[in-house]
Amino acid sequence: MKDTMTNQLDRIFHAQSVAVIGASRDDKKRGFQAIRTLLDEEFEGDIYPINPNEDMVLGIKCFRSILDVEKPVDCALITTPAKTVLPLLDECGRKGVAGVVIIAGGFGELGDRGRKIEQEIVDTAKRYNMRIIGPNTSGMISVVNRMNLVGIRNVPKGNIALLSQSGNIALNLITEAQLRSRQGYSYYVGVGNEADLKFHEYLNYFANDKNTKAIVMYVEGLREGRKFLQEAYKTTRHKPIILLKSGRSSTGMKSAGSHTGALAGISEVSRTAFRRAGIITIESADELFPAAETLACLPPIRNKRVAILADGGGHATIASDLLTDLGIEIPALEDSTVRKLREILPPNASLRNPVDVAGGTDSNPRIFADCARILLEDKRVGGLLIVGLFGGYGIRFSESLTFMEEDAAHQMGKFIDKYNKPIVLHSLYNYAKPHSLELLRYYNITVYESLDVACKCIGVLSQYGAYLKKYQQRSSFILNWKSKANVKCQKIISGAIQEGRASLPEHEAREILRQHGAPVPEDYLARTGEEAVALARRIRGEVVMKIVSPDILHKSDAGGVRLRLKTDDDVREAFNGIMESAKKYNPKAVLEGCLVTPMVDRGVEIIIGTKIDDQFGPVIMFGLGGILVEVVKDVAFRVLPISRKAARAMMKEIKSAPILNGVRGEPPVDRNSIADLLLVVSEIVESYPEIQEMDLNPVIAFEHSIAVVDARIILKKKANGKNAHNGK
Repeated sequence: MKDTMTNQLDRIFHAQSVAVIGASRDDKKRGFQAIRTLLDEEFEGDIYPINPNEDMVLGIKCFRSILDVEKPVDCALITTPAKTVLPLLDECGRKGVAGVVIIAGGFGELGDRGRKIEQEIVDTAKRYNMRIIGPNTSGMISVVNRMNLVGIRNVPKGNIALLSQSGNIALNLITEAQLRSRQGYSYYVGVGNEADLKFHEYLNYFANDKNTKAIVMYVEGLREGRKFLQEAYKTTRHKPIILLKSGRSSTGMKSAGSHTGALAGISEVSRTAFRRAGIITIESADELFPAAETLACLPPIRNKRVAILADGGGHATIASDLLTDLGIEIPALEDSTVRKLREILPPNASLRNPVDVAGGTDSNPRIFADCARILLEDKRVGGLLIVGLFGGYGIRFSESLTFMEEDAAHQMGKFIDKYNKPIVLHSLYNYAKPHSLELLRYYNITVYESLDVACKCIGVLSQYGAYLKKYQQRSSFILNWKSKANVKCQKIISGAIQEGRASLPEHEAREILRQHGAPVPEDYLARTGEEAVALARRIRGEVVMKIVSPDILHKSDAGGVRLRLKTDDDVREAFNGIMESAKKYNPKAVLEGCLVTPMVDRGVEIIIGTKIDDQFGPVIMFGLGGILVEVVKDVAFRVLPISRKAARAMMKEIKSAPILNGVRGEPPVDRNSIADLLLVVSEIVESYPEIQEMDLNPVIAFEHSIAVVDARIILKKKANGKNAHNGK
């Protein structure tokens, strides 16, 4: 049984009737163009032009109001300016319209005033159980229903659903499909400001849509990033998602915000989050459609191993390098495979992988199909890349070879279903559009004239196959709030909130860590110099003293840290000096005293931190720590919660990972203990949604243990209710 949202989106994407509000006889206006496109593309439903000042538009009766239409209306396109939208939307609700596409800009992307108006249209839609696409959208197209509310002509029909926050990017992708492919689109949605319908809701719909085999996305920012990850995680098990995200640079992020009103996130956070959800991220716009086309047409590569079949050594060598850079193995072939190839290829052919036919196909291109069959039968091979001249033998050598090429194409096309392994083909003659290459496309073998693009397509097939192989080990991105909350810790946090404090003093932060099992050395709060002396004697060894103040976060900057204190006089003098320095640094600061804790031996300094990301909610960071962390910026991110496997992967990702293994005679650090601490921090953030940030810097890592030397916890400004659960 379909849920309410699916039924609503069914009525939108498979509408039997469309109202164009703002219909016009002026061919320069959207209200004219929309009706003309619906007519030209033979939309089979009813079209209702709406304009109180017109009687007819393009030969169709025009209504003064949507309320005057006698029959039901499934979908409405509002083409009028922003200031007119609210009352028109109310009329659509009263009419029982399922969904409204709002073209106009002038809403949330313009700031606070626009966001207020945007919220009003959302509230109006909710009152009538009606959904909104946009506003500030290029429109939507249901290719399967011939309902084109954008105006881009001749959108090729296929199995790819397209979601984009840029109309120009969508136009580029559609044009590329028109010119270079037999593949096309099932739907296009310009998501606009995501005021109502969000990216994750479209994913939910397309994941269950029989007309869609892959989903391609251009994203500038996500309104509800965590829900998007959760939905993507469920979707990618069945259908690939291919995504290009802009806003990686500071300039790009500003542009994204002004263009759609959506905030762009930290690229490192986005990249790792998308990868964990199984999303194929593309860095280049030129590779976006080829990757989507390939994943929509071909089975994934399950073992990261590919055979290369070439009719020249140059392309084969370059392809080997490109695929190796993408993490794909070019395996040695089975002995039986080599033996079979030797029987049909000339003596000078290279029978190692890559396989170079060395002229063996010049007089008979059918041999390409024989070689492809032999390679695909090899159990070590998960997919096949063909590079070079195929498609051009009849052009370059003799027209009599054309039929042989076409016959080879027919044979290779049947191999996809037979072996359930993909074939991607690079051809120097793709520009000429020979029939043999069109036949390959008919069988869903993708063909490219760029060797780089062909290799990238092999790469995404391998990446998706590897993800599916380990799907059950992945995180679903669901946070179980307060699942392991500790009564004592909750009391500490609640007390700070009641007192109006923005952060916890270090001794309270350390106690929360200690309560959850983190390796935190003993510590004591001294309020006087003599008390500090007495507490230092308990520790029996060198001590460290640090200022404790809710108004001083950066203790070193305030002269609030003293190291390697041995004698009573050292401790007494340090206490007085710290207090004096802190008063000079911030005369208004509340000084609670000094923390007395053991001096920890030298080791590898690391940092573990958390923050609330604008798009994805709680995220965790790991890297080398100390005073240079903000300069070096060698860190890895994950969206919380994390698994032990993810914790260990973070340690491998940083550029300075070899330091953890031990350098220049130093022993390796205790990675198991670091992973344990990362999981503890993940647990703490999940247990106390009032936490905005945590900063454990440094944590000292040794060969057989670790120690949290400094800890900081910052609370949310409104640590309660809805705000406290940001990123849920």
